[in-house]
Amino acid sequence: MLAVTGNGKESQPSTTTSSSSSIEWLQPCRHFKFSEILIATDKFNESLVIGHGGFGKVYKGNIINGSSVTIAAIKRLDSMSSQGATEFRAEVEMLSKLRHCHLVSLLGYCNHEKEMILIYEYMPNGTLEDHLHKLHTPLSWLQRLKICIGTARGLDYLHTGTGIEFGVIHRDVKSSNILLHESWEAKISDFGLSRIGGKNQPTTCVNTLVKGTFGYLDPNYFSTGKLTRKSDVYAFGVVLLEVLCRKRAVDRRLDEEQWGLVTWAQESIKEGNLNNIIDSGIKAQISSKCLKEFVRIVERCLLNNPKQRPTMAEVVVTLDSIQNLQQKIDSSSQTSKTIFGRMLDVFPFNAHDDSKLSSNNSKGKIRSDGDNVKDEEKCFTIPIPSLKIFKFGDLERTTSNFSQEWLIDRDGFGEVFTGWVDDKTFAPSARCVGILVAVKRYYKVLPESETLVTTLVTGIGRLPHLNIISLMGYCNDKKKNCLLVYDYTHILKLNLSHFLFGDVTKPLSWITRLRIMIGVARGLAYLHSSKEQVIHGGIKTFNILLDKNFNAKLGHFGLAKGRPKFSESDTSTRDMDTLRYFDQEDRLNGICYIFINSG
Repeated sequence: MLAVTGNGKESQPSTTTSSSSSIEWLQPCRHFKFSEILIATDKFNESLVIGHGGFGKVYKGNIINGSSVTIAAIKRLDSMSSQGATEFRAEVEMLSKLRHCHLVSLLGYCNHEKEMILIYEYMPNGTLEDHLHKLHTPLSWLQRLKICIGTARGLDYLHTGTGIEFGVIHRDVKSSNILLHESWEAKISDFGLSRIGGKNQPTTCVNTLVKGTFGYLDPNYFSTGKLTRKSDVYAFGVVLLEVLCRKRAVDRRLDEEQWGLVTWAQESIKEGNLNNIIDSGIKAQISSKCLKEFVRIVERCLLNNPKQRPTMAEVVVTLDSIQNLQQKIDSSSQTSKTIFGRMLDVFPFNAHDDSKLSSNNSKGKIRSDGDNVKDEEKCFTIPIPSLKIFKFGDLERTTSNFSQEWLIDRDGFGEVFTGWVDDKTFAPSARCVGILVAVKRYYKVLPESETLVTTLVTGIGRLPHLNIISLMGYCNDKKKNCLLVYDYTHILKLNLSHFLFGDVTKPLSWITRLRIMIGVARGLAYLHSSKEQVIHGGIKTFNILLDKNFNAKLGHFGLAKGRPKFSESDTSTRDMDTLRYFDQEDRLNGICYIFINSG
């Protein structure tokens, strides 16, 4: 174990085999002299106290950091505290090893005689507990989601991204240990109880004395003394409930016989009374679909059997998808009020049979809105929110009559043209005026084109994500082909393939390549974890689009829920290059994800 000596020097790690001693300091923290702490806190002036926890009081003070003055949070061990040298050492060791944007940064420490002091970066917005229960800050639903996502990412890093064989278990996840930066980014703090998963134990279980906070404590850990990463998952599930309900983990305002938030909320969820538990301040802001998904992940986190709980990586992906869906719904609602007025959020399908048309009238609507649809060509529809229905003539003008000069891509299903539309009305506009769009025109001669377009619209239209190309709308003209319209604002004309293999003057840096791959991974994780469990089916460098900041966006893809049989000859004639990226086992078994060339 790394011993912190009184003179501020760090000794070498000993050969102790304790699991808590296996961390080595990668970036030693600065040792502060006690005299520096006295100056920074004005001799521990009570007027500078900004918090108080199990370790002791926290002071706000100015410290000299190199040639500059930095505001810091200075935590001093209380002589009457049940915590002591063990927690102090654990905190220093953990935060010296760990570096992540959602973990609070330890600037240094002071170990002077009986004084044990920790110096952190100062978080001007205090703790999540403060804003939920003390200050009653009107946090919006999206702000709360942002805080939850940041916390989840920090925990996921602790569990899997630390470089330690079995990761770090925080053991005291709660709203008072979630600090908030001035931008409301969440940062996890207080690692005094943290433990490293034991080595040579596949279940990453650590036998410990039970420590933690009532209300957040994993009941399985409490009854068995076996600590796992899933104990943190349970505690985070309690935090999610806290954020949704704005009630404490142990709250006397709940039922007289039940002060525990988890049991109280679970009973209401089981009875289907979600409205009874939601904080009234955000009820009007949450879409019903987002609420159901949020409650579903909460329920999974709070399952009694730790093995059935999700990993923090799964929680991050789910919360990300909820946030993206809520943002898209909000944007759609605002756009509908300010631009479109009354807009039919539907996708038309050709009705080849009058009996089909009449049998589907109860589920859809008849289009008769003047878009040159004759009576015998009426279509039945299904709801697709937030997508614009374009007229064929408008897209024809937008692309300069599908000019080959504006052609940017071609595959086995059709051609892609660029064009410009007005940023308010979406009508055709002059070049370089308004919004840049990409229009995919599908070949009429292919019988599967309409089925493919239907799949894409019902798929991409429901999957908003920063790393997935945004579908703006569509046109389904029975006589003049199917067309999809993508938002190409800020998208570079060149894809990743060009920057890797084309004639470029400046190769992509390693950091840029990493950023691109992280974006691709996030997009794929979102697709795979969505309700539809979408498989892209055509991952290759040519299909990775880039914006002006080299953020990746997945494009040119088809969507499939299953893995049907395919014709090897048919696929190879369409896109031989894509076959090189196939999972070899699937290729040998004659299985492929459908629509590999769509997009």
